[in-house]
Amino acid sequence: MKRPTFYGVLLVAVWLTIFMAADCMAVRVKDIASLQGVRNNQLLGYGLVTGLNGTGDDMKKSRFTLQSVYNMIVRNGVTISPDNINDIKLKNIAAVMVTAQLTPFARPGSTIDVLVSSIGDAKSLAGGTLLMTPLHGADNQVYAVAQGPLAIGAFSFGGKAAQAQKNHPNAGTIPGGAIVESTVPVALGENGQLVYQLSNADFTTANNMAEVINANFGPETAFPLDSGAVRINIPTQLQDNTVQFIASIESLDVQADSRAKVVVNERTGTIVMGKDVRLSTVAVSHGNLSLIIKENTDVVQPNPLGAGQTAATPNTNIAISEEPGQLVLIDMKEGVTIGEIATALNAIGATPRDLIAIFQAIKASGSMNGELVIL
Repeated sequence: MKRPTFYGVLLVAVWLTIFMAADCMAVRVKDIASLQGVRNNQLLGYGLVTGLNGTGDDMKKSRFTLQSVYNMIVRNGVTISPDNINDIKLKNIAAVMVTAQLTPFARPGSTIDVLVSSIGDAKSLAGGTLLMTPLHGADNQVYAVAQGPLAIGAFSFGGKAAQAQKNHPNAGTIPGGAIVESTVPVALGENGQLVYQLSNADFTTANNMAEVINANFGPETAFPLDSGAVRINIPTQLQDNTVQFIASIESLDVQADSRAKVVVNERTGTIVMGKDVRLSTVAVSHGNLSLIIKENTDVVQPNPLGAGQTAATPNTNIAISEEPGQLVLIDMKEGVTIGEIATALNAIGATPRDLIAIFQAIKASGSMNGELVIL
């Protein structure tokens, strides 16, 4: 019986063949490119979570938590002698790091989600409430302030002899838990130009994108700067309505291209094969498995009395043997796809590990016209 994992591998290959039957794939501009300068900004803050059920930081091990609690109490008008700082109990308090992403065009007063993670030795943050925590950007300026009850989705209970835990109790989220106080300015259409950055740099895709834009908005509107960026000149009649122009650009369909790749993951046995990968002359022997690929050209002659013409048709032959034998190497005039090899090896039940080893050897021999990516 063939391994179920290998059926999954071939299923992936079949679906790739179906969905990538065309030479290129038409996608919207907004799915393959983004405006330069329009991006998320990372925010970070240090805070305290209170209200824990005895699962907070250990006072003896997390001295920074003790110092933070002391500073917070003093700022709120409670007088405590520094000599009595050890009288503070931390079992219901935990020190945490708070992270968030400031979305582009966020306005003061809008809310963003935050992630809260313990940095001490707290056993669980379940039931805790994050106290007011300023969130700073890379320039050390405050852009948002976070506060609120945590959503954990986990628990951890137990004693000295046994413990029960579900999911991860030392990190949680606060949906809409931070209020934006300041924004990062974004200049749209500065100097009457826009620059789109491609998610996957490719010269063909960049050129196709520029041609589609020029076909819809006139020549000299778009120009590919390199494989990863396309510069767009905003038409004079649309410079007062940049948003409408951007929406029109992002809805255009572009023929996206990419490099031929084979991606393998030996840990899971997953193999994903691109449609453009081709093999040149190759003969493979793996263990007691032998594989020979050859390409012949059949010449068809018309009837002597007919009006037809002589035609040449390619004919690919793939032979597999499980017995040791001598391989005969025959030059091929046209490449054979990886999918044809996978189908042939599947016929005799080759495992994903066999395929991975074979593809690595083929790439090392220089017979694979494409990129091999190993995860």
